[in-house]
Amino acid sequence: MSQCEHKAAQSEAAPACHGPATAAQDDCCDVPQRRDYLFWVSLITVAVAYPIGATMHHSSDSAIGIFTGGIFDLFNQMWWGMAIGVLFVGILGRMPRDLVMGILGRESGITSLFRATLAGVFLDLCSHGILAVGMKLYERGASAGQVMAFLLASPWNSFSLTLILIGLIGLGWTLLFVLLSLVIGIITGLIFDRLVRGGQLPANPWKDELGEEQPVRKLWSEFRQTMRFSAGGTVQLLREGFAGSRVVIRWSLFGLVLAGLVRALVPEDAFATWFGATMGGLWLTLLATTVIEVCSEGSTPIAADLMNRAGAPGNSFTFLMAGVATDYTEVMSIRETTKSWKIALFLPLITVPQIVLIGAILNQL
Repeated sequence: MSQCEHKAAQSEAAPACHGPATAAQDDCCDVPQRRDYLFWVSLITVAVAYPIGATMHHSSDSAIGIFTGGIFDLFNQMWWGMAIGVLFVGILGRMPRDLVMGILGRESGITSLFRATLAGVFLDLCSHGILAVGMKLYERGASAGQVMAFLLASPWNSFSLTLILIGLIGLGWTLLFVLLSLVIGIITGLIFDRLVRGGQLPANPWKDELGEEQPVRKLWSEFRQTMRFSAGGTVQLLREGFAGSRVVIRWSLFGLVLAGLVRALVPEDAFATWFGATMGGLWLTLLATTVIEVCSEGSTPIAADLMNRAGAPGNSFTFLMAGVATDYTEVMSIRETTKSWKIALFLPLITVPQIVLIGAILNQL
C-alpha cells in the first residue's frame, strides 16, 4: 500500500485526505499546495520586529519603535494561547468524531448549544487559542451553530481573564457581561442552525462521516484504552496540532502585524476622548474593534479603559464582543475551514446588531 493509500484508509488519522471539502489541500493526495506567502511574510515580519521591540521597548517614540514594541507586547500576550491551542487541536485530532459529538450533542437545539457554550467558557484559552480548537470541532462534526456559540462564549470568558476583568471593572459588571455574551452565543447558534436547516447556509460535510450514535461513557472508555504516552507520540501530536492550527496561526500573525501598525498610527489617548457613552462613540468603538486585531488579554484592559475613563459600559461590552464577531482572523479562519464565505460573513451580520443594541442599552444604565 502506498503512503497516500495508507493515509486515505485511516479516516480518523487523516480526515483531510478523504474529506469532501479539503481533498484539494492535502499533500498526500498528490495535489501541490500553494506557497503560503501571507504566513511567511507575517512570520518573518514578526520574527524581525520582536527582538527589535525587546531592545527598544518603551525607549523610543518613533513609529518604528512603537510598531516593534507593539509586536513585542502583543506576541508576549498571545503566544501561550496559540501554543495551548495547538495542543488541544492535536488532542482533538486524535479523538474519534463520535466521542466529540457525543459530548457536544448531535441534535440541534438549546441543549447542544448550551453544552458548546459551556465548553467555550471552561476552556481557559485566549481568542487565538480557542479559534484553533473551534475550527477542529467543526472538522470533528460540530454544527455551525455549535461552533459559533463556542467561539462567542470563549475568548474573554476564561477563568483567568474573568478574574482580571473583575479586578478592572468590578464583579457586577463582569457577571453581567458574561451573562449577555452567553445569551448572544446561544441566540446566534440557534440562528445559524436554522439557516443551515433551511438551506441558506451549507451543512457541515464532516457530519456525514459520523457513525451510529453510542453512549459517551462507552466511547470514552474505548478512547482511553487506545491512549499511549511517549516522547515520540507527544512530538507527533504537537506536529499534527500545528498542522491543524496553521490557518489560525497565519491569520493571527497577520493580525499581529496590523495591530502593531495601528498602535504606531493611532494615539493612545484617543480611546478616552473619542469613545464616550454616545451612539457616535459606540459606532467608533465598533469601527475600532473591527480594525484593531487584539488578543483577549489585550482587549480586556482596553475595554476596562472604555468603562472607567470614558464612562461607557456599552462601549466596553461592544469592544469585547464585537472584537470576536468582526475579527478578521476569525472570519478568514472560518471561511477556510468551512469553505464558505457565507458562513464566515454571517458571523458579524448576525451578531453585530445584537451587540450594538445591548451596548446602547448598557450606556443608558
